[in-house]
Amino acid sequence: MMLKRKIFSTEDVELVARKILYQGFFRMEECSLRHRLFDGRWSRVYQRELFVRGPAVGVLLFDPQRNLVGLIEQFRVGALDYPCGPWLLEIVAGIVEEGETAAEVAHRELLEEAGIEDAELVPICDYLVSPGGTSESMTLYCALVNLEGKCGIHGLADENEDICLHVLSYSEAREALASGLCNNAPLIIALQWLSLHHDALCRGTVSGP
Repeated sequence: MMLKRKIFSTEDVELVARKILYQGFFRMEECSLRHRLFDGRWSRVYQRELFVRGPAVGVLLFDPQRNLVGLIEQFRVGALDYPCGPWLLEIVAGIVEEGETAAEVAHRELLEEAGIEDAELVPICDYLVSPGGTSESMTLYCALVNLEGKCGIHGLADENEDICLHVLSYSEAREALASGLCNNAPLIIALQWLSLHHDALCRGTVSGP
C-alpha cells in the first residue's frame, strides 16, 4: 500500500515572531507561528518553546577484524533522576560547529572522546532527535577501527569531560542492548543498525563514502 501524503514545505509556515528566552550553554526561544492545515486553511497564530541545539554527530565504534564494539561512558545531567543513574553508555558524539562537516566532527570527536585517530566512516542515518521541542538533528556513523588495547579515559578537561571507553565483544554489546542497559536513542539506533549490517561489515562489503 502506497502512503499518500500532502507535501508541505517551509513556504507553508509563517514565523510571526521569535524571542530568546534564555541564552547559556544552550538557547531557549519562544516562536510565534502559524502553518497550513491539511484541509488547506491556515492555523491560528500560537506559541511554542524551542530548545535550540542544532546538528550533532554520533559515531559507533566497530572493529570488524576482532568483532569488537567500543562504547563510551560518561555523566549526563539529564539522567539525574533516571532509576539507573546519570552515568550512561553512549556512542561518541559532538555538536557541529560553524564551518564543520559531519565527517569532520566525527573524526574530531573520535580523537577527543576515544583516542582514535584512524577510522573509516560508514553512514548509518540522519534523524530528528525530538522535533516536538528541539531543533537538534543527529547524523550517525559507524567507524571501522582497530579497538585492540583501546580501553581508557578520555575527554577534554576544559569541557569537564570524564569519558571512559569500554571495549566489548559484539555478543556483549547485543546483550547490553537486549537487557535495556543501552537506554539512549543514538546508541540503540546504532546498535540495531550494526545488527542488520554486521555480517556484511565483517566481510568488508559495506564501506564508507
